[in-house]
Amino acid sequence: MNTAELRLTAYCKALKLPTVARTYKAMARDAETQGTGHVEFLAALLEQEVLQRDENGIHSRIRAARFPYPKTLDSFDFSAVPELNKHKVLALSKGEFIQHRENLLLIGNPGTGKTHLAIALGMAACRVGYRVRFYTAAALVNELLAAQREHQLHKLEKQWLQPHLVVVDELGYIPFSQTGSQLLFTFLSARYERGSVAITSNLEFTRWTEIFGDDKLTAALLDRLTHRSHILTMNGESYRFRESLRRQHEEP
Repeated sequence: MNTAELRLTAYCKALKLPTVARTYKAMARDAETQGTGHVEFLAALLEQEVLQRDENGIHSRIRAARFPYPKTLDSFDFSAVPELNKHKVLALSKGEFIQHRENLLLIGNPGTGKTHLAIALGMAACRVGYRVRFYTAAALVNELLAAQREHQLHKLEKQWLQPHLVVVDELGYIPFSQTGSQLLFTFLSARYERGSVAITSNLEFTRWTEIFGDDKLTAALLDRLTHRSHILTMNGESYRFRESLRRQHEEP
């Protein structure tokens, strides 16, 4: 490595340009072969740095979201849920509802792809620059209860508004204690018009008192959640049931 290369490597390290340091030699050879001008070469080199940083940012946001597994809209079978508006879902994937601090409520039978869709939309939000955090409803309530026991709720409250979108999955699968319900109400209310929430539930709104156990609390929460929201109804035959039948038919 000559003196110029040593200097360039040092400058890239000081300026935190790892992609430039890694690619400049190959790109310089290509530029020389193709007769590319200095300005064009420099622009192309810096473009690679920007593209790599964007890609790193996407991966970082997806990791921070803590999705249980990756899902995409491409792998979602819209034909299995005929009443679901595909164009609306694709529009939601652009993230404008998050920019406007609106909510997303996915309501329907178990096994119809609500979690798949919530994860896919959350990952799409990560790709366009939004911070996302995924919870199951049970895990979120347990975290809130633990924070209360350790007198850390006030500290945790500061973190509630950091994600642009919070996904709360499987609301309604298990009932909560009165304290757990109140803490979840506080969490969701704190984000009202300050950050978006996406909730999946197998229960219609009229049955949410089974989750929270209090008519007034449930009504107040639904009032906040549905005020500025997109509601996707997802009823139909279970994906998992269909897949089980398909595998049985395929087996000899």
